[in-house]
Amino acid sequence: MGRYIGAIDQGTTSTRFIVFDRDGTTIASAQAEHRQIFPQPGWVEHDPGEIWRNTQAVIGRALGGAGLVASDLAAVGITNQRETTLLWDRNGVPVHNALVWQDTRVAALVDAYMRDGGQDRFRHATGLPLATYFSALKLRWLLDHVPGARARAEAGELMFGTIDTWLAWNLFDAHITDVTNASRTQLMNLATLDWDEALLHAFDIPRAVLPRIVPSSAVYGQARGVLAGVPVAGILGDQQAALVGQACFEPGEAKNTYGTGCFLLMNTGPTPIASSAGLLTTVAYKLGDAPAHYALEGSIAVTGALVQWLRDNLRLIGSSAEIEALAASVSDNGDVYIVPAFSGLYAPYWRADARGVIAGLTGFATAGHIARAALEATAYQTRDVLEAMGRDAGIPIRTLRVDGGMVVNELLMQFQSDMLDVPVVRPRTIETTALGAAYAAGLAVGYWRDTAELVRNWGVARRWEPAMTPERRAALAGSWRKAVSRSFDWV
Repeated sequence: MGRYIGAIDQGTTSTRFIVFDRDGTTIASAQAEHRQIFPQPGWVEHDPGEIWRNTQAVIGRALGGAGLVASDLAAVGITNQRETTLLWDRNGVPVHNALVWQDTRVAALVDAYMRDGGQDRFRHATGLPLATYFSALKLRWLLDHVPGARARAEAGELMFGTIDTWLAWNLFDAHITDVTNASRTQLMNLATLDWDEALLHAFDIPRAVLPRIVPSSAVYGQARGVLAGVPVAGILGDQQAALVGQACFEPGEAKNTYGTGCFLLMNTGPTPIASSAGLLTTVAYKLGDAPAHYALEGSIAVTGALVQWLRDNLRLIGSSAEIEALAASVSDNGDVYIVPAFSGLYAPYWRADARGVIAGLTGFATAGHIARAALEATAYQTRDVLEAMGRDAGIPIRTLRVDGGMVVNELLMQFQSDMLDVPVVRPRTIETTALGAAYAAGLAVGYWRDTAELVRNWGVARRWEPAMTPERRAALAGSWRKAVSRSFDWV
């Protein structure tokens, strides 16, 4: 068996390959960004070919840079941006760019479906509300708008997949997706863990186009190319992968990942909990033949992407790393609030009609106040989701485990602890999304014995304690809610 485990981490803005050892320590890593394609307002696309080329490149660079070869790996796992929708032919040629999870071109379809049963008409089967976010309507758009696509799909000539499926197909010719990614299509039944015929009929999706649903941890096949001979043995959607990477295997344990968007998941155990507070019920993971575990999830569309917007669109900062110093140049937000509803608002509001606002501007406001308001928006949105999660699950979160690129921001993490009034904990390994995929793959081949061994790997690197008065916290939360209300009914 190889000495290490590899993980392909294919995200919204970049692709990484990371190699871990038995302790979960990073041995090698490489990353490449890909283009964000905006054909018109609200439309967001990726080039699937570019993503696959980048995947091969970062694998080669990571292994080569560390003096490793494929045989040094006991297995490789895949984690991916979820809901992003692709359609390709049996020769591996995409028929269209991928429609990214942020894409809102199906908003009119969402409205049409909502008129016949409301936003929650499919929630009982899928755990998901009707929204532009999920894959089913994106797939229908491709079938309806790419010339000849529907006929070819019905004939079995085309294949649908999310990014995990696209990578698996290119790695070893398998048309598969794991239960976590399948649970985000709005086509899988949470109870049966299989494609639901009633949903396929409702969304007008031919079953022939769909991949086979597999566990999150199992040996699926042997890779070829740069990873020739390495077992591909784990697949998890990125947020579920972070839950596994944070070793949240017990009901009530929760993590928040701060990336392009923000995603808070709580493990609810082997029974799905229906949400009445605007959250998603989703599959957390299924390890081999063991029963699936479920999670409640609060999805926030724009967090790190707001910092990128300040950098790229407003040119307020030269690099994302500069945001903390600029925000720290002022003592508070100057009563400025940013609601980054660039693609509507996700949990717990689910308002597709919302649009971004900057509220509270006066002549006193500076670039520092805007930078601080941008960071604080992430903490406020997380608080909204956490409060909804507590109402649904009836389990108070006593500690929040955090990961993702933004957790190196000390100002944000302290403010997050202040607004939640609970400790915020960063683990030793912050690349928990990739680590979760590695864990899934390693469990499948016996590199790690069981989840108890993974729990022992988890350790604290930094802990933030709340230091804000209740009065100040309540005042800030009230002003935030007022700003959110200003974002509604723009379309």
